[in-house]
Amino acid sequence: MEQQALLRAGQAAWRVTPFDIRTRFSGGAVPSRDPEKVRGDHDLNPGFRLPLDRLREAAVLVPLVDRPEGVTVLFTQRTAHLSAHAGQISFPGGRRETYDRSPEDTALRETEEEIGVARGHVEVVGRLDTYLTRTGFRVTPVVGLLKPPFAVNPDPTEVDEVFEVPLTVILGPDMPERHSREVMGHQRFFYAFPYEQRYIWGATAGMLVNLRDVLAEAP
Repeated sequence: MEQQALLRAGQAAWRVTPFDIRTRFSGGAVPSRDPEKVRGDHDLNPGFRLPLDRLREAAVLVPLVDRPEGVTVLFTQRTAHLSAHAGQISFPGGRRETYDRSPEDTALRETEEEIGVARGHVEVVGRLDTYLTRTGFRVTPVVGLLKPPFAVNPDPTEVDEVFEVPLTVILGPDMPERHSREVMGHQRFFYAFPYEQRYIWGATAGMLVNLRDVLAEAP
């Protein structure tokens, strides 16, 4: 893959700075690449189809934290009792409400509700490609830079834990891994990013692959 070659050739992950991130997204609230590009389970599973006429709109924030030791990616661990995606690692976000003016508004509102980080602490730099989930959502990933200090106050009904992973891990030359599992009698392939005792997979991992594609081209 192109980004693998760049990273192996010396595009060290620690060199991807907030300036690089802003440059890659050019500060625009539009998809970073082809406006018609849509990602999802079909990326690794040709022939996989979703009911496109019944998809619900949603948005997530892909929070990149500007730490002195290097940029990190912020994630949430969902509580085990939720009806959808229980216990999984995800980005803060959720379903778009009628009063949300844009996907950015949805992502920032949900972030404040889920983990207590107010929108004033987030610099929105752009979007990744639209992502379609097996559970019937059309998700707009909104990329934002967070500058510490900021307080985190997770909603215990939705979030068990908030944690960060160094961007160097996400951009590592051995990432992502490709795994498979049986879903409704079919073998499904998916991306995964193992980190210490954690396992980031599914839609969140698919969006991280998209983020790699963009940041691998950082100057």
